[in-house]
Amino acid sequence: MNQSFQFPEGFLWGGSVSANQLEGAYLEDGKGLSIQDIMPNGIMTPPTEEPTEDNMKLIGIDFYHRYKEDIKLFAEMGFKVFRTSIAWSRIFPNGDEIEPNEKGLQFYDNLFDECLKYGIEPLVTISHYETPLHLSREYDGWVNRKMIEFYERYIRTIFNRYKNKVKYWLTFNEINSILEHPFVSGGISTPKEKLSQQDLYQAVHHEFVASALAVKVGHEINPDFKIGCMIIAMPIYPLTPDPKDVIQVMNADHKNTFFSDVHARGYYPSYIKRYLRENGIDIHFEPGDEEILKHTVDFISFSYYQSSCETADPAKQIKGEGNLIGGVPNPHLEASEWGWQIDPQGLRYIMNVLYDRYQKPLFIVENGLGAVDQLITDQNGEKTVEDDYRIDYLQQHLIQVAEAIQDGVELMGYTTWGCIDLVSATTAQLKKRYGFIYVDRHDDGTGTLERYRKKSFYWYKNVIGTNGRVLFEN
Repeated sequence: MNQSFQFPEGFLWGGSVSANQLEGAYLEDGKGLSIQDIMPNGIMTPPTEEPTEDNMKLIGIDFYHRYKEDIKLFAEMGFKVFRTSIAWSRIFPNGDEIEPNEKGLQFYDNLFDECLKYGIEPLVTISHYETPLHLSREYDGWVNRKMIEFYERYIRTIFNRYKNKVKYWLTFNEINSILEHPFVSGGISTPKEKLSQQDLYQAVHHEFVASALAVKVGHEINPDFKIGCMIIAMPIYPLTPDPKDVIQVMNADHKNTFFSDVHARGYYPSYIKRYLRENGIDIHFEPGDEEILKHTVDFISFSYYQSSCETADPAKQIKGEGNLIGGVPNPHLEASEWGWQIDPQGLRYIMNVLYDRYQKPLFIVENGLGAVDQLITDQNGEKTVEDDYRIDYLQQHLIQVAEAIQDGVELMGYTTWGCIDLVSATTAQLKKRYGFIYVDRHDDGTGTLERYRKKSFYWYKNVIGTNGRVLFEN
């Protein structure tokens, strides 16, 4: 790598969060319940009937009341962009109302104004794993076509309200996770084991139509909007060179490329038509659906945490710990404390794959390391975290991002996940920390909610300040 390399001019450096993992204030100012309010133990365990006190997300890190303090810290790091989500149930408490909740709209007005005050562009996820609970229970989430109508009302409301404040939008967070996690990803209340493949893929279709509709409507409201899809990007390698393993990888890859293909190309690919046909799935298209799907995204955004392997050998099919969308652990890679395999080169690889496939700009909107951090007092009497492990993780990944840019990949920006500590989506813990900023709150509910800059805070500030040049100076 050339030591004088810099990231492209105007590169959007920043951080990424979601409303349900940090805002708290779960019933404040007219907000309705979302599915997250009944998920005290994260993605992997069944929901509760009502919100329970052990659900860390009900308070989160109290971003709802402390956002000014937090955005000031992001500005101190030099953020050019801040990715967050709008909590749908703050705007439409049940999801199926005709009129929005003004106090909810006003909160995001205030939040975006605060970002813009510091020259930080908001990047807004429209639906980030927080379907209004009423839509899940009353309509079974995205299985029901009525969801498109509710989503359209929601997007028209927020697009019109924030058209002069928000330029960058993402339609659904990690949309391809619906196949593995239909409740959290699609608000589908039917338990996964009872959910038919027919209903699951029909729900996917409804999300595709809604997403393309968002692109269409968004461009009508403000032609300068940049609207992207958002997927889990996970390179999959064959466990061995056995051709059977390679075909297994191809089939596993198709489950993910299906989602980016429809968003970027505007139609169902032939390989998925074969899968649907052979599995007796007949997706119902309403008149006009095919036309709407042609409204393709402006860019492809993705989360990247890990890679995985596939094998055709049943004896070797051991699911990787922590893998959201399946896969077999790679014997050549180390893993985080939560079993997520660490593969910086996989990021360069998947960036090349996506860019070669679509020739559309990419945006890395999640990448980070969840770890247990120890708050200490340094020699200056300041409380901090010596998180060299996080710095090393991000440094190694960013070096591979730079390699991909050198390869010719067009990349708009990079936002690390959980730029301030928040409640983990997979485990609903706060001890699994990602941030550059330590938040004094613990899984037993104790803590002052005070914010402290970690060592990585100053490292990332330097990365942004030199537009990535510092990554290659050592």
